[in-house]
Amino acid sequence: MTGSIEVATPAGADRGGRRGVEVRLEGLRRRFGNVQALDGLDLDLAPGELVALLGPSGCGKTTALRVLAGLEDTDSGQVVVGGRDITALAASRRDMGMVFQAYSLFPHLTAQENVEFGLRLRRRQAGERRRRAAEMLELVGIGAHAGRYPNQLSGGQQQRVALARALAIEPQVLLLDEPLSALDAKVRVQLRDEIRRIQVEVGTTTLFVTHDQEEALAVADRVGVMREGRLEQVGPPSEIYLRPATPFVADFVGLSNRLPGRLATGAVEALGARLPLVDPRSAPADASEVTTLVRPEAVDVLADPDGVGRILAASFLGPMSRVTVELPDDVLVVAQVASVRLAELAPGTAVRVRLHEVPTALA
Repeated sequence: MTGSIEVATPAGADRGGRRGVEVRLEGLRRRFGNVQALDGLDLDLAPGELVALLGPSGCGKTTALRVLAGLEDTDSGQVVVGGRDITALAASRRDMGMVFQAYSLFPHLTAQENVEFGLRLRRRQAGERRRRAAEMLELVGIGAHAGRYPNQLSGGQQQRVALARALAIEPQVLLLDEPLSALDAKVRVQLRDEIRRIQVEVGTTTLFVTHDQEEALAVADRVGVMREGRLEQVGPPSEIYLRPATPFVADFVGLSNRLPGRLATGAVEALGARLPLVDPRSAPADASEVTTLVRPEAVDVLADPDGVGRILAASFLGPMSRVTVELPDDVLVVAQVASVRLAELAPGTAVRVRLHEVPTALA
């Protein structure tokens, strides 16, 4: 389901009182040899909004960010920032801050000096540079390490310095290209939350490129799912997950069971349950055999000696776990259950499976 989407614009403003600007990517096309990296991409970012681009490798998300940054030319289309067409403008004149996967810090400069670097290029006075750099290092939570060199900092601390450096120049737009993928899981979650806090506080319009679904859903005001140079769907994280517009989005974002079903009057019947459709308008005729996409959390598994299912495997994931059930006709179903139930759902246990009546997509 597409339709109109209302976007809540963050009210954050940076400490200089500036707010984010509107960004529009209009009909962007970019080809590399036989590969169409961008195929008529259209995307709007509201002032102060954080939009995450998500998709498989080669879908065009990084190319879109590089075109916006001015690091990549576009074959056709426009880049409009704050109502101004900057398509032909050099990257150095676009007033954008960037944070990459690689920290890209100068090893011979301290954290403070690294953050000051962009301000030095803009010929800011020494006192102003020091004040601004110190303020940004405090903002990202490492003010106490201002005098350390990159090799004296952890990966997470180095990425915080890179973020502080990007923010120090007070950019109109902040561009984040896989900024957390080189970090370990715990640090990645901490810095992810910190980036979102800072972005809301500063109010800078931000484009965040990632291949990590959890990351995109956790930090973004809206998520754009890309495929082959186009946007399949753009919307709030909850809409992307719960009401996917296409089978690709339903299959790509989160886990889905692919179950046999039959259409019946605007719904689908699968495993004895009648499930509403995410988009009844796109459904084929009644009585059609279809493949139904059902989330693991919409599956309930109950131990039952007379059940026709058998537990094949169980994976402990902390508070929640996943169990795989084999049903007749070689149908496999993955369910998400509370980990306290694993003792009763050990491999080999006979079970029955029940589906909750939640909106369901078709493959």
